[in-house]
Amino acid sequence: MFVDSHCHLNFPELSSQLPDILSAMRQAQVERALCICTTLEEFGQVHALATGHPHLWATAGVHPDNEGVQEPTEDELVRLAALPRVVGIGETGLDYYRLGSRTVADMEWQRNRFRAHIGAARRTGLPLVIHTRSASADTLAILKEAGQGEVGGVFHCFTETMDVAKAALDMGFYISFSGILTFKTAQDLREVAAYVPLDRALIETDSPYLAPVPFRGKTNTPAYVPYVAQQLAQIQRVSVEEVAQATTRNFDRLFPRVQQEAAVSH
Repeated sequence: MFVDSHCHLNFPELSSQLPDILSAMRQAQVERALCICTTLEEFGQVHALATGHPHLWATAGVHPDNEGVQEPTEDELVRLAALPRVVGIGETGLDYYRLGSRTVADMEWQRNRFRAHIGAARRTGLPLVIHTRSASADTLAILKEAGQGEVGGVFHCFTETMDVAKAALDMGFYISFSGILTFKTAQDLREVAAYVPLDRALIETDSPYLAPVPFRGKTNTPAYVPYVAQQLAQIQRVSVEEVAQATTRNFDRLFPRVQQEAAVSH
């Protein structure tokens, strides 16, 4: 019934109790989850989750905030993207939140990394999973460099302004909402969620982080994604079932390789 479009089941908080987490997913009617890669070093773990479980899928990418890790080349991302059950490129994007003593100009390495992911997405036809924090102007500008319609994807765990949401939608991207949508302090985000058409929305946990109310502060798991759906349903003034159906359709539309590989396996 529900799909968690973004989680990190390979992270220690979750991998150590994977059987229980997968059981809780089933009980919560979370039928599928997309396991997101954040470094090339962890790709093997993420890919093993997808190949080992018929309801899990994987991406290939390096998170913009990860330093001191193997730098991805466009060719390497294309190679990983060709493997079974890899359905997206990312998590990628820009993150200027922890600049410290550095300037935005010093973050050219992040922008070059982002461009490598965009190049891989163009070559493979796979969608981008985009993370942007304190860097929305540059994120949008670099996506525009790629050309309208040349790449697609999702702005995951959306926390940006209405203007950024409108720009992302105008470029054909989907917008994914996490447990942050349930936080008392997130009224501005709820206004964005009211604006985003239901046929362009996804839901996610970003687990093990950002557990929704009433679990805030605890370890998040894909079993909690229905709470995000409930909040989105309330905001959009539709039923939870409608949100579940719409976001599942959107997931299949954005990640068509999920359906293609499922059909082949049957």
